[in-house]
Amino acid sequence: MHTKNLNPNTAGGSTPIDPIDRVIRYHVQTKHHFNRYARSLGYLDWANQPDPFRRFDGAQLIPLPLLKPDEEPLSPTYDAMYERIGIPCQPVSLKTLSRFFEFALALSAWKKAGESEWALRSNPSSGNLHPTESYVVLPQIHGLDLAAGLYHYAPKEHGVERRADFQADPLARLMAAFPHNAFLFGLTSVHWREAWKYGERAFRYCNHDVGHAIGAARIAAATLGWNMVLLDGVDQDTVAMLLGTDRKEDFGEAEPEHPDCLAVIWPSQHVKRQGVEVPLFLDAATMKDVVGGIWHGKANRLSQEHGVHWDIIDEAAEASWKQQTTTPAIDLQGQFWSLSDALRASRTTSDAGPTAGQIIRQRRSAVSFDGKTSIAASSFFQMMQRVMPLAECSQLKRPMPWDAWPYDPVIHLLIFVHRVDGLTSGLYCLVRDSRKVSFVQQAMNPELIWSRAPGCPADLPFYGLLEGDARKLAVQVSCHQDIAGDSAFSFGMVAEFEGTLRECGAWWYPRLFWEAGLLGQVMYLEAEAAGVRATGIGCFFDDPVHEIIGIQNLAMQSVYHFTVGGPVEDQRLQVLPPYGHLVRDEVKSET
Repeated sequence: MHTKNLNPNTAGGSTPIDPIDRVIRYHVQTKHHFNRYARSLGYLDWANQPDPFRRFDGAQLIPLPLLKPDEEPLSPTYDAMYERIGIPCQPVSLKTLSRFFEFALALSAWKKAGESEWALRSNPSSGNLHPTESYVVLPQIHGLDLAAGLYHYAPKEHGVERRADFQADPLARLMAAFPHNAFLFGLTSVHWREAWKYGERAFRYCNHDVGHAIGAARIAAATLGWNMVLLDGVDQDTVAMLLGTDRKEDFGEAEPEHPDCLAVIWPSQHVKRQGVEVPLFLDAATMKDVVGGIWHGKANRLSQEHGVHWDIIDEAAEASWKQQTTTPAIDLQGQFWSLSDALRASRTTSDAGPTAGQIIRQRRSAVSFDGKTSIAASSFFQMMQRVMPLAECSQLKRPMPWDAWPYDPVIHLLIFVHRVDGLTSGLYCLVRDSRKVSFVQQAMNPELIWSRAPGCPADLPFYGLLEGDARKLAVQVSCHQDIAGDSAFSFGMVAEFEGTLRECGAWWYPRLFWEAGLLGQVMYLEAEAAGVRATGIGCFFDDPVHEIIGIQNLAMQSVYHFTVGGPVEDQRLQVLPPYGHLVRDEVKSET
């Protein structure tokens, strides 16, 4: 069965529909309402549950070394990632590439209930369905024992599949504009994995997960002293060409992958002069020479049958396809950091506090909260500061991981405070760009208080809007889910919506969700570091959220919800190590 909508290019069969209006139509149509939810199948077709692991049959799998926490490269402390003094820079090697993928996209554990087992990963995903696939384009790098080419990361095997052999010289020319030993990192989405469960709203969730993966990759890179920035001057046709998602012969009847984005990653270098720039695009002429190599592998099919194909997802993906080519660049001076020799010599992993690896490995999505755990105001405000992408009143341009995001913030937080010591329960707002306080105020009910909260850092644009017990309200607008009220606090991520799309183009629609997902990834780890736990909430009643603060048009729209509190663990579940299956396989092969 297919769900049919208007042709994406015409209304009534004649007048072309602007891509911006098409993505707005998708957003409005996929809202949840009190009296009806966005369309989905209505039940789970377990017989056709998608395989969570994509493989390319016929592509060589190169295992990455399984590293113990106490093996090199060692993880820095969690707080060290956010200090401008930086982290010792590691060379690009099989070991460091293994650690990068471990912290970014690898399995973090298996859970078992009876005969059922399912994997958890370092990067969170809506419904644990993991639509996001990842790739690296590696040039010839001294010390990295891999041929130049395109590699697909296989998380279950913790290895990389060799998808394409690229000639070293054209690839070297392509990468010549970037810092020494840089490589490319790419993300794609299998929309079907989310649509199988969530129906037409799945395009939103896939893009949340892209944002989570961008954040997970940036933070993983930071643990190695590496820098990363999104190459968002690259059009999507180029992304598809480089990652091979446009090779229909390699996918056949398998579920296609939607090309999302590319980033460049490189070992940190100390920048001593101004005017050193990293381009946010790739040379189109050189690209054609690069992708002319030999390709390997055919994609596996994830489900035998698809009961419903959601045409509206295809329409939204087509309308938001980034076609325009721009040639932006960023100045390295002050934007990225590296460690001086003196600090590198003095810094050790024995510094106080948990390591970044500990926090990343233990991260989980909470499924229930205890309804009583509170957090200190100091912890709360640190979380708020960590999601600020602009370093207010500072010489720093952008703190990690926001240095990977080449845009000013357009996501602000509507926060339901339940149990934060020193803060009155109620509704608050964090404006993530102090220059936009007036805009956000004007988009909301003029009768809201906008008072400064006691104990709030002077440079944090955090305001009280309404006082009172907000637990029931938070639960109600989050699809009646208790986790929104049993937490210490929950929040909705509200985006500058129609104005952003009209100014930038329809291709910005997915990026609203990428920014939200990146923000969510920071909050996931911050919660763990504070001794609590977090979870994202994709199900919320869109317009009732807006009604709380008086948003009456499309100037701002809620795009993601999140909640943080004391978790209740399900003691019936057994937790197994992430790669015990590989160890068992090795033992079997030896015997």
